[in-house]
Amino acid sequence: MPFEPEYVSHVLEVNFADAKRLFLAPLLAIHRAHLVMLADRGIVAPGHARAVRDGLDAIPENEVRAAPFDEACEDLFFHIEARLEATCGRDVAGWLRIARSRNDIDMTMYRMRQREWLLALVAQSVRLREALLALAGAHVQTLFAAHTHTQPAQPTTLAHYLLAVVEQVERDGVRLRAAWASVNRCPLGACAITGTGFPIDRQQTSDLLGFDGPTGNTYGSIATVDYLLESAAAVSVMLVGLGRVVQDLLLWSTAEVGYLRLADGLVQSSSIMPQKRNPVALEHTRSLISRAAAEAAAISQVVHNTPFGDIVDTEDDLQPLVASMFGNASRAVSLLVAVLRGAEFDVARMRDRAAAHGTTSTELADDLVRRHGLPFVAA
Repeated sequence: MPFEPEYVSHVLEVNFADAKRLFLAPLLAIHRAHLVMLADRGIVAPGHARAVRDGLDAIPENEVRAAPFDEACEDLFFHIEARLEATCGRDVAGWLRIARSRNDIDMTMYRMRQREWLLALVAQSVRLREALLALAGAHVQTLFAAHTHTQPAQPTTLAHYLLAVVEQVERDGVRLRAAWASVNRCPLGACAITGTGFPIDRQQTSDLLGFDGPTGNTYGSIATVDYLLESAAAVSVMLVGLGRVVQDLLLWSTAEVGYLRLADGLVQSSSIMPQKRNPVALEHTRSLISRAAAEAAAISQVVHNTPFGDIVDTEDDLQPLVASMFGNASRAVSLLVAVLRGAEFDVARMRDRAAAHGTTSTELADDLVRRHGLPFVAA
């Protein structure tokens, strides 16, 4: 029975394109790992295993990525299976179906991609920390007024401010690595949701695919989404923290404040006002942060109040949103690193502002207490 045109155009074609873009490489890696395990366990005969291996090796990935959706195949899994059957025959290709399902394959693919995105964001956070430390090292003696409630409060140094951001970024790294540890468990072998009666070796497939180990409960291996929510939460916390810093940097780059000057390659002028030097790199950073933070929130909205089981809400339709969240977060952090590496601060202006508006009043009162024993309220 053919699918309705609306279902094809709005769901199947879109999901097929997303799967080719995001999950082709993980899917083929899962096929190979599962085949090795089946052969080692004696579930698939050596001759059949070699034939399936040769069939997988013969699949041209570039052709798959360029292939249009074919309604006869339904999704990427069946598209690859059809190509495998064309190479080694349906009966031989069918041995690869043993002791697994699209359900555990999907959950394994999602985790494989998600751990890549997490590691990429961790690497970006390390580069951000390095840029902040370098900038702090150059401004250990640069005075400026710390603000509370947006008003000048007490004198401090720019390094003091920047090192506070460093500590925040370091905690972000801890959260991202903790999320990675939750993600890096292999659901393969859970099959549809209740496991299999075949004597498979889940540890072997887990090792072959680079996981720390297999997941536990097979029902939870398919049903749970907390590993994804943990990652989204870690990303969200990072973005909210960095967004506050970016807001300060944008304020400092205004003509009225004038603390910060961005590198020439990170600003743009105006089509009608040639005197303008717009700090657009920071604006784009803020925009990307907002988009990624919104996507992180959207992930939890998509999966909440869904059944605890195998359900499409947590699968094909959700994955592009996950990919976009990580992509926009990485773009934002990378752009912020570029801003910091080329940042120039008006040291004299910051020093002058630090001495204004009574910012030393608290220290003066403290000194009167220490030197003359006055009560603080009298000082």
